[in-house]
Amino acid sequence: MLRLSVVKRWEGFKLRAQLDAPTPGVVALFGRSGCGKTTLINIISGLLQPDEGRVELDGVILTDTRERVRVPVERRRIGYVFQDARLFPHLGVLANLRYGWRRAPIESRSIGLEEVLALLGLERLLDRRPHQLSGGERQRVALGRALLSQPRLLLLDEPLAALDAARREEVLPYLETLRDKLSIPMVFVSHQLDEVLRLATHVALMEAGEIVASGTLSDISVRPELRAIVGPEAVGAVLDGVVTHLDSAHGMADVQIGRGTLHVSVLDARVNARMRIQLLARDIILATEPPRGLSVRNALEGVIAELSEDVGQAMLVKVDIGAGAAVLSRVTRHAAEALGLRVGMTVWVLVKAVSARGHTYRAGER
Repeated sequence: MLRLSVVKRWEGFKLRAQLDAPTPGVVALFGRSGCGKTTLINIISGLLQPDEGRVELDGVILTDTRERVRVPVERRRIGYVFQDARLFPHLGVLANLRYGWRRAPIESRSIGLEEVLALLGLERLLDRRPHQLSGGERQRVALGRALLSQPRLLLLDEPLAALDAARREEVLPYLETLRDKLSIPMVFVSHQLDEVLRLATHVALMEAGEIVASGTLSDISVRPELRAIVGPEAVGAVLDGVVTHLDSAHGMADVQIGRGTLHVSVLDARVNARMRIQLLARDIILATEPPRGLSVRNALEGVIAELSEDVGQAMLVKVDIGAGAAVLSRVTRHAAEALGLRVGMTVWVLVKAVSARGHTYRAGER
């Protein structure tokens, strides 16, 4: 468990954050630029001392201002990957990686060089210098160096922010591999929702120096605090399911979600894999009776749990589809009144297969 309760004051800004997050897993600190995300991970790393508070990782106290405990940065065994990679320019890739290995205590060396090279696809880069690498390759080498330091926790401060779209897509699968194959806890800083959707297992929303909400990605995806940050077009639900059937000929997968099954268009999946699916509120249609004769292949039965005001003349309808899963649908006020939508009413959630964005997900395998 990563536990912290810290206060840091700057001129014109105050960080006051509390968080209890499970380990292992990927904790995403998500929020607008300037909300305090980097300040918070600098406190976790020991690069910055809080004015007040305590930081604890898996029962080990790293900082406690009241008890005057401050474990030095070099003894915390925390890996840190910055936006700009920060490789040593005078060293080749192999020497940069070995720098991380030399910093690790001998008794803690459980992640080897060959494993890191394979996980991050670095074998063909070993003879190059940093100036000969693309931005995505530099970030992969920085990740490898951090992993070879044998960290108890890995901090990633917007590691994709300096990359163009193509390079981001190059690095993201490697981050997913680290999440799925290693049991190292990670704290991932981002203000890009799509990165959080693909990587996070736990989310802490930050606004103006405070953590305003935290929980699993599924829980946070339907919270109003997230809607205030991402805007109306990105509002939706994130659901975790299990692949039950594949139709490779048509690029489709059946995914068990709540009490029903979604037919999702996917490029790669396997039976029994966990899959995370994003359903945007703008793409969800509601029906008050079982649908027939439609091209929409997905119809999930559920119960309206909540109706709330949205932008303009729209309303957000939260529908409980069972097993702790819920989706959001945006409807006009006129449609809500015409259909007589109310809390407790049974409805059918209609989802186009091509509207469901799915990513396979395997947690904690090693």
